[in-house]
Amino acid sequence: MIQELQDNDLTEAEQTLTGASPWDAFVNAATSNEFCQAWLALICEQIQGATAAAVLVENQGAQTYVPMAVWPKASLSMGRLAKIVEICLRDRRGVFQPAEDASDQSDLGHLTQISYPIILEQRVIAVVAVEADCSVVDVNKIFRDIHWASAWLSSMLSGRELDEALTAKTRVGSVLEVIAVVLRHGKLQQVLFEMVNELRQRLDCARVAIGMANNDSVKLIALSEAATFEKNTSLAKAYMRAMEEAYDYGKTVLFDAPSKKTRFPVHHELMQISGSRSVVSCPLFEGGRSIGVLVLESSGKVFDEADLAWLDAFIAMAAPIISQRKKAEHNGWMRLADDAKSTLAKLFGPRYLIWKAAATSLFICLAILALVHIDYRVTAKTVIEGEIQRVVSAPFDGFVGSAYVRAGDTVKQGQLLASLDDHELMIEKARWSSERDQYDNRLREAWATHNLTEVQVLGAQLSQAQAELNLVTKKIESAHLVAPFDGLVVSGDLSQQVGAPVEVGKKLFEIAPLQSYRVILQIDEREIRHIKVGQPGMLVITGIASDPQALTVQKVTPVATAEDGKNFFRVEASLSEASVRLRPGMEGIGKVVTDRHSLCWVLFHSFTDWLTLTLWTWIP
Repeated sequence: MIQELQDNDLTEAEQTLTGASPWDAFVNAATSNEFCQAWLALICEQIQGATAAAVLVENQGAQTYVPMAVWPKASLSMGRLAKIVEICLRDRRGVFQPAEDASDQSDLGHLTQISYPIILEQRVIAVVAVEADCSVVDVNKIFRDIHWASAWLSSMLSGRELDEALTAKTRVGSVLEVIAVVLRHGKLQQVLFEMVNELRQRLDCARVAIGMANNDSVKLIALSEAATFEKNTSLAKAYMRAMEEAYDYGKTVLFDAPSKKTRFPVHHELMQISGSRSVVSCPLFEGGRSIGVLVLESSGKVFDEADLAWLDAFIAMAAPIISQRKKAEHNGWMRLADDAKSTLAKLFGPRYLIWKAAATSLFICLAILALVHIDYRVTAKTVIEGEIQRVVSAPFDGFVGSAYVRAGDTVKQGQLLASLDDHELMIEKARWSSERDQYDNRLREAWATHNLTEVQVLGAQLSQAQAELNLVTKKIESAHLVAPFDGLVVSGDLSQQVGAPVEVGKKLFEIAPLQSYRVILQIDEREIRHIKVGQPGMLVITGIASDPQALTVQKVTPVATAEDGKNFFRVEASLSEASVRLRPGMEGIGKVVTDRHSLCWVLFHSFTDWLTLTLWTWIP
């Protein structure tokens, strides 16, 4: 954070003070260093017993504090002030402490180190550090002297920052002028040609060249004052080699002295071929990636810090523009290739941990989908039916006399379900019984008189009357409807129809046996190809979802029925062990286990089937 002072630091400012009083040097200071050195000398004159002092100024670019002035002279021993300066920067206030190492100053008594910050707009812009042989009582006076005198230093530093801001503003304006000229053209080649020509005039260069990176090599694209050029010439090849050297170096290369030959041999070779005095190569960075290299040659001057700062600002604006123009001229295949390269670079290159994690997760998911095999289960809507269903119908035309059960009731074999009104049948029975007795008496009289003709007639009439009586008796017996077996009344409710007429053969009740069911699965026509007799499955009933039932496919009917715009096949299955809470008519969801397939096929076969059918529909 704090740059240590060396013996040769600030020698120019120190020499300015040699032979002149501090006040004269302060009044006649021409530079910031001279002003600060003279100011520190005046402060040290006011401090009794001062032995050493320094002014450290903030360097915003490097985020450090560097010495701008020392008193009486720079030396390695000045490093002992570093600790008090660090405390001052941390606390942002004036601090003092006894000197820790004063062995070389033992004859001066007790040395005290004092540090005071100079704050401008809530920012510490400088620190004044003083070492003096003084008592604690004198520290307040030293703080006061530095505080009152700090206005001169604050004014000088704020003026210097203002000058730097104005210089940066002028630099940015100049860069924008060049960018505006360059942007007049739409084609990348013309943009680069205009750019090198503008740079040559703006920076007074002999030649300016620009090359674009392609697969870790740099190709020469444009040369100032040359609409066309031969790429096989020695100069063009020297440019490309110099660009590749700067591209590999990854930073701006300034070659202006033979002493740099061993470090940048290709640039030295370029200077020998072109005869230039100074060469600067600037990589064009866009998104942390070098997209090209800009080479500038000067034959009359050496590129200074102002030129390099201007080039840095220009490249920061020009590199994204060049990249966007280059991408805009790509066709569809080239853009696709660029996107693929960018994606591969994110996946296999440095950084982009989120991309790598996402790609790894996707690869693992795809591997699981392809390699993991599971049982494929066909899902279908399911209805429970009784294995045998018996209908209790009306035995003759009549009226409902009474009702004892209704749908949902459990009945035993022979239990009375309902009865029909039999009053008329009882009257008819009495009538036919009376007629039978009359025919029987008359028949006996005929036998007594030996009237054979009368016997035959009366015998026939007696048989008819007995048959009618038997028929009526049978109807009276059948008027009482009973359960044919133990079971559940599935349908039928006559409790609200007592006295209502019924016709012969009308269904009054439907009874299904308990603990004997069959499962009806409605299989979609797209899944029926997977269903075979004997396949196992599971059934979950809506009313008893917590008690899954095991089933086995028994029959696949080849007839489809349409429902809700879809075709379904009726598949019958049996339950291995029926729940005591199961009742006919209950609905649920059944799943039939078929063959084993990969997880990918299980998840996406419906879509692939639909896609195949759609393509087949549209293919001529």
